[in-house]
Amino acid sequence: MSAPELTTDLVRSACDYVDSWWAFRRRHHRVPGVQGAVGLAGQLLLSTAHGLADVGSETVLRTDHVFRVASHSKTFTATVVHQLVGEGVLRLDDRLDTWLPWTAEVSAPVAAVTLRQLLNHSAGLVRDGADGDQWQLRRPFHDEADLREVVRDAVVTEPDVAFKYSNIGYALLGLVVAAATGSTWAEQVRSRVLDRLGLTSTAPDLVPGDPLADRVATGYTSLAYADERVPIDQVGTRSMAAAAGFCSTATDLVTYVSAHRDGDGVPGDPRLLSRGARRQLQHGWWDVPGSPGEAYGLGMGVSTVGERRLVGHGGGWPGHITRTLLDPGTGLAVSVLTNAIDGPALELAVGAVKLVDLAAAPGPHHLDPEQRAIAGAFVGRWATLWGVQDIVLLGDRLVGLNPSQADPTTAVVDLEVVDDDTLVMATGPGFGAVGERVRASRDDDTGRVTTLRTTSGMTTWRADELPLPARVSRGSI
Repeated sequence: MSAPELTTDLVRSACDYVDSWWAFRRRHHRVPGVQGAVGLAGQLLLSTAHGLADVGSETVLRTDHVFRVASHSKTFTATVVHQLVGEGVLRLDDRLDTWLPWTAEVSAPVAAVTLRQLLNHSAGLVRDGADGDQWQLRRPFHDEADLREVVRDAVVTEPDVAFKYSNIGYALLGLVVAAATGSTWAEQVRSRVLDRLGLTSTAPDLVPGDPLADRVATGYTSLAYADERVPIDQVGTRSMAAAAGFCSTATDLVTYVSAHRDGDGVPGDPRLLSRGARRQLQHGWWDVPGSPGEAYGLGMGVSTVGERRLVGHGGGWPGHITRTLLDPGTGLAVSVLTNAIDGPALELAVGAVKLVDLAAAPGPHHLDPEQRAIAGAFVGRWATLWGVQDIVLLGDRLVGLNPSQADPTTAVVDLEVVDDDTLVMATGPGFGAVGERVRASRDDDTGRVTTLRTTSGMTTWRADELPLPARVSRGSI
């Protein structure tokens, strides 16, 4: 079974609900802010932001606010490495000491690892070193002198045995890029990626005087260990920037990842890499232990959502959790950025892909134009004492969805139009109300649908009109 085919109009229509669902989930998780974007085949179809960039000042989050996207940096570093390989400057099987001779003096095992092993995390290197408290702002991120010390004891498993994630490995790749080009890693990613794609809201790191510093959304701590979130300061990443330094917006990330599309029917973007290099970068060379269905290529993660093979990366930063996904075959791209250390970026990105696929999947019946017009009166977010339910037009389907679910497509109810005031729940979960009717009540003056009788025959109000009293008692609702 293959993934549903996508069109611009279909994805754009799905984005209307994706935007609403992201807003709902932000509030549900009590996350300060969520910024997101969706594109198809290089065309931006949604750019949105919900919540606050800074809670203390009540600054509303905008689509041009910048987030630390952390390990997204690895995809930029890998892209530059693959460019240099294509130019004959580097070879994937070059030993590290070919470009960093000092590694042979410090650690023979580290000196012997290859660029390929560093790219796909099979070199067996330590993740961050014995002291990783930079991730709690207890110490600065490593500079080059620190990296030399970490390298002394960096090998923790045999190479080419298993996937072993390493920020240190990508920091070393940044030094390789500098040694091979005679300029800095930051200069290379700017000229080779950011400038070519016009990514004006993206930077390799946040350094003093950077104009993007004034647009960074404040990051916040988790609710797992406290009742309130606390703001977290921003810091630079020094020699770790090639692994974790980048900052960007969801819109820029969709533009960037879209340049990696590689479908038979979707023209690739030649500005960054050849088709062969894109496929090398995106091939799942190693399965990721503990993450069923996930693999890692030469710079990008690989996962499956439904029937859709996705590539991309996530980023975890003190106060920012982010995720970007791309279907190379169709060019469907989704990026979600959150400004909390427990932000649900992966959930929101995957959910968006599933909603697009739900919109593209054929429903049990076809809505003709008259039925679609009738269905529009029922569309919206509806609430009872028990929670909320959304009625949504997705593609050719009128469906009921529960936005409180991490996966909004797990308990889909297909709704059929009976008449102007009645729907029937045609399909749905067994514990639902399949076969029962949804009946509308309207305002006498405007004709607007104000309440519904839905599951269990309960009165259901529009969510922003639920008459919730200070205390629920018999007859108070």
